[in-house]
Amino acid sequence: MSVLTRDEAQTRAQILDVERYTIALDLTTGEETFDSATVIRFTARAAGDTFVEVKPATLRSISLDGQPLDPDLLDGNRYPLTKITAGPHELRVDAAMHYSRTGEGMHRFTDPTDGETYVYTQLFMEDVQRVFAAFDQPDLKSVFAIDVTAPEGWTVLGNGVAEHTGEGRWTIAATPLVSTYLVAVAAGPWHSVTTEHAGLPFGIHCRRSLAPYLDADADEILDITRALYDRYHEKFDEPYPFDSYDQAFVPEFNAGAMENPGLVTFRDEFVYRSAVTDTERQTRAMVIAHEMAHMWFGDLVTLAWWDDIWLNESFAEYMGYQTLTEAALPRALNSVPAGETPFPDTWVDFGVARKGWGYDADQRPSTHPVAPDPDAVPDTASALLNFDGISYAKGASALRQLVAWLGEKDFLAGINTHFARHRFANATLADFIDNLASATDRDVHAWAEQWLRTTGIDTLTAEISSPEPTAGPTVPNGNGQSWALTVTRDGSRPHRVTVGAYDHALGTQGAPGHLALRDRFDLDVPGDGTPTIRPGRRPALVVLNDGDLTYAKVRLDTTSWDTVLTSLSGIPDALTRAVVWNTARDMVRDAQLPPATYLATARTHLPHETDLALVQGVLSFAAGQVVDRYTIPEDLPAARATLTDLCRDLIRRTEDGSQPGLRLIAVRHFIDAATQPDTLRSWLDEGTVHGGPELDPELRWRILTRLAVLGATDETTIAAALEADPSATGREGAARCRAALPTAQAKAAAWDALFTDDTLSNYLFTATAQGFWQPGQEELTDDYVARFYPDAVALAARRGPAIAEAAGRYAFPAYAVDPTSLGTGIRALEDPALTPALRRKLVDQLDDLRRALAVRSAVALAD
Repeated sequence: MSVLTRDEAQTRAQILDVERYTIALDLTTGEETFDSATVIRFTARAAGDTFVEVKPATLRSISLDGQPLDPDLLDGNRYPLTKITAGPHELRVDAAMHYSRTGEGMHRFTDPTDGETYVYTQLFMEDVQRVFAAFDQPDLKSVFAIDVTAPEGWTVLGNGVAEHTGEGRWTIAATPLVSTYLVAVAAGPWHSVTTEHAGLPFGIHCRRSLAPYLDADADEILDITRALYDRYHEKFDEPYPFDSYDQAFVPEFNAGAMENPGLVTFRDEFVYRSAVTDTERQTRAMVIAHEMAHMWFGDLVTLAWWDDIWLNESFAEYMGYQTLTEAALPRALNSVPAGETPFPDTWVDFGVARKGWGYDADQRPSTHPVAPDPDAVPDTASALLNFDGISYAKGASALRQLVAWLGEKDFLAGINTHFARHRFANATLADFIDNLASATDRDVHAWAEQWLRTTGIDTLTAEISSPEPTAGPTVPNGNGQSWALTVTRDGSRPHRVTVGAYDHALGTQGAPGHLALRDRFDLDVPGDGTPTIRPGRRPALVVLNDGDLTYAKVRLDTTSWDTVLTSLSGIPDALTRAVVWNTARDMVRDAQLPPATYLATARTHLPHETDLALVQGVLSFAAGQVVDRYTIPEDLPAARATLTDLCRDLIRRTEDGSQPGLRLIAVRHFIDAATQPDTLRSWLDEGTVHGGPELDPELRWRILTRLAVLGATDETTIAAALEADPSATGREGAARCRAALPTAQAKAAAWDALFTDDTLSNYLFTATAQGFWQPGQEELTDDYVARFYPDAVALAARRGPAIAEAAGRYAFPAYAVDPTSLGTGIRALEDPALTPALRRKLVDQLDDLRRALAVRSAVALAD
């Protein structure tokens, strides 16, 4: 299949205006294919040659202006349209199209719980061609009118209001001008909850087997949706540009969500079957906010080419977190008074859960600017690689720094100018910066060059000293004392940061030393080199980037770091604690802080942490990286004991039932860290954790997975558990458990399912891969390390980008942390058959492996 190049897209956009697509989809033709009939009305500005894209199972017929064309001329995914005359044309394409099991194109899923079938589209980048013929590029916007024939009893959803006209036929209201990749259809026997807001129909939808769980959260989801909708209308001058707002929670979805105008699709794990924490509810709310922001930035105004994908994702990421923080909900949620947001500072979660994603991506060989040069994104295959921590987390961090520097008033004025100038059209980075510049006297173009066109992370280091005595009298209110701060910058970007100065204060009972904020002030970095003089004695702790308004590594002075080790949990503000925990995380990754010290700090301070996002973020890094990858083998028993003891401390702290979210986090991590099966078996047999919570499906499968890893369960037990929970997540849990069993037979069967069978859906593939590689099972899996590379290359070529990405992420031998594994991987990168999606994942994984080896080497040398 040919990928579309930027040059080809620019040439075609100069030739064509596409006015309207009329599409008829028939979903009643069988389980393998559906029928797709497309009429495209377009105008050629001048005579010439072009092509239309389609990926059919069978191309039945194609005609131009009533004249039949030869279907056999289809070349891969391109049908050539030669000698097009200037003027209006009508292209008709009739085809049978394959359903997908990989989340690409028209995905088909049969729910094992009740046997009901659902289909939905995911047409991002190039996958519209799997559903209907199209001139598939973002700057050829058009009107889309779609009719769908579906089985009786199904409901059809689309970008506009869908009307059932009888006998399974549905007509979806024509869209305004939108890009091909934003067209959406979802069909099946959906369970729906509908309402109306601001004169528009709103709805949330899921498969029927999840109906009780959606109903339990429907008020919360709809209240959040309405509050965000109202808040965006306070920010944006342009009204919501579509005729309805549906949110469909769909099965086996590859992304978190997709911003299809009028029909946002979400992975249906956001319909919670099991207990979740308030932080997880906040994440769902943030995703709702993120996708709604796209209705303006991405849908109303769309990038012209994929080099500007950050314009979509960075903006939605920033606006999602910021607007969720601002939106006041009309209904009390989790005991929060009505009229107050239950998410008072979503930026804590961003700092600890998302920002590290950007930092990690920006330090790999695959890093790229937030706004890459157009020549760096020559085609759609390369564009797909930029959906990463840089386009999302780093870009959002850069926008947050821009707002701090520019001021929110001028920022929003520039955004509203952008919407007004480019509504229902396309725009570039240059357009965006020009529109921001029109609202301020600041040099936004220079800012963009420094922040958006460069790679890497700056490091800001604090140095504290006592100034010369002559400086004392110039500092008021210092009682004759003063201290001086000098910030050095390793990097090239300007930063506006807040500095926090903290003193020791009276500690709370049972907690490490409490700290009190003495002073908080803004600082521009770099300055003129003159130290900043502040009154009073030297603080116990000085934190750069207090408030986390910039994107940079932070290094504390020695005295401040000593204070952190003893008093981190005593820092009064959660966002400041997030900055400090990120500093510790960066230092571990840079081999500047021993993994054992990080674990000891977590053991000391997490039992006193009140922010669930911080607890979850620190525990996840401690378990998934510090213990499983960075700790040398001889230190592993002590590291695992520390992690287990920490989880046990948190469980004990929550015995009174007052902090169910914290207890749930602790129980999950205790299960994952367990080295002996007895406690887990007891919980499973009794159906409850001692002291609560009762085991829900998620906890049951988590325990079974860990017992499988430990060799303390068998196929009979797994089969019985699947019979008790025959849901989609039950099937995934069983696949994960079977692949985790420590037997040669189990590993061979899992490997065959992953790399030979080709029948696993995207979710079952991921679950099997997650189970296969386990720390402590190296004797069983060592022989598979070298096999991974050729098998993954062949798999990616057969099954496409989604499975290639899953293979690189989940089936990679991440726990084989040794030079031989690294060398094998580096040699594999020379394989010319590597697809771009798999190559990018391998480059990233091998760099992480190289970093893990460096950390281990530093520990061994220190010992």
